[in-house]
Amino acid sequence: MRRLICALAVLLLACQAQAFDLHELSTQMARPAVVRGPFIQEKHLRALPLPLTSQGTFVLARYAGLLWLLKTPLQQDYRITAQGIARRDPSGWQMLPERNAGSEQNRLFFAVLQGDTSALERDFELQLEGDSRHWQLRLVPRSLLLKQIFTQIRISGGQYVERIELSETQGDSTVLRMPDSTSGAALTDAEHHDFAQ
Repeated sequence: MRRLICALAVLLLACQAQAFDLHELSTQMARPAVVRGPFIQEKHLRALPLPLTSQGTFVLARYAGLLWLLKTPLQQDYRITAQGIARRDPSGWQMLPERNAGSEQNRLFFAVLQGDTSALERDFELQLEGDSRHWQLRLVPRSLLLKQIFTQIRISGGQYVERIELSETQGDSTVLRMPDSTSGAALTDAEHHDFAQ
C-alpha cells in the first residue's frame, strides 16, 4: 500500500510538472514570426441542409497583423491590424466600420491565431486541456456583445491552431480548419506591401 501511495504521489507530481497552461500556450503560439497556410471555412446555417464552404490562405505576422485571403467561392482579401480591419477593393485597402459582428469575429480570429490569451481573457472564460502537441481551448463569452453572438468557441491545435469552431446563439456555427500551417522568419515583398498600405 505504501508503494502504491508513493507511486501515485510521484505520478501526480510528474503530471503537475508537465501541466500545460495558458501562459505556455501563448508563448508557443507567439514563437513564430510568420505563420501562413491554407484554410477551409464551413458555415453551417440552420436553414440550409449543407454548409457554405469557402477556402483561401492566411498570413499571420507577429508584428504586422493578419492577411485573410479568400479564394473561393469568391475572391476577397481582408487585413486585420491594430488600426482595424480593412478590405481590398479595386482602389486598394479600405477600412471597415468598427463594432459590428463581423469585425468582432475577425478580431477574435486574430487574437486566437496569435495565441493572445490575455486579450481573450478580457471577453471569455478560458478552459484549456491537453498538452503542447494536442490541446483544446474552450472559450465561453463574458462580454455582453459576444454573448449576443456566440454560445461558445472551441479551438484546438498543436504547434499551430488547427481548428476553430464558433457556436452562435441562433443555432448556426462556423468551423474553420487550417490543416497545413507553416512558419517562416519573414514576410514576402508582396506581404510587406499589403501590410504597409
